[in-house]
Amino acid sequence: MPREDCLSDDENKTTTDNLKSIFIIMDKFQPEEYTVSVVVGVGVIIINDKGEVLLGKRTSQHAPYWSIFGGHVDPGETFEECAIREIQEETGLTIQDPKVYGVCNNLETYHEEGKHTVSVCLLAHHPGGEPQLMEPEKCEQLIWCDPNQLPEPHFEASRNAIKLWQMEKFYLIA
Repeated sequence: MPREDCLSDDENKTTTDNLKSIFIIMDKFQPEEYTVSVVVGVGVIIINDKGEVLLGKRTSQHAPYWSIFGGHVDPGETFEECAIREIQEETGLTIQDPKVYGVCNNLETYHEEGKHTVSVCLLAHHPGGEPQLMEPEKCEQLIWCDPNQLPEPHFEASRNAIKLWQMEKFYLIA
């Protein structure tokens, strides 16, 4: 079973601050002729008392893939704020104190779709209550799933985030 809290609060804040600095530097030094931007998003593993993770089956963009929940970071937003907002918008759950545990560079999706995303991975405990399909135009089904038996097809960023968590790694080179 993976660790539930990969970083202490101080380590988590330092990691979050360092990641923000990296992304700011990356943005400042992109050549002007570079036409494809790199999008920063979060992926949030919500774990219940049985060790299962919450997954959704996508209906629009990236359909028919299964995935953890998350989304793009808004300007000026912390990774933790983004995680809390996205989970509330997508499932109706209000998570508390999500922890950054890793970063995924989703190159498979870039090669297939031309969209390059970097995902900051966070872990949160199920706050109780039933998750709801708050955005049925984006997600058609919710399930709690054993992370060792993920449904297919599975979205790359989600698969990478779960793998990092299970291996207790911060980053894996593809």
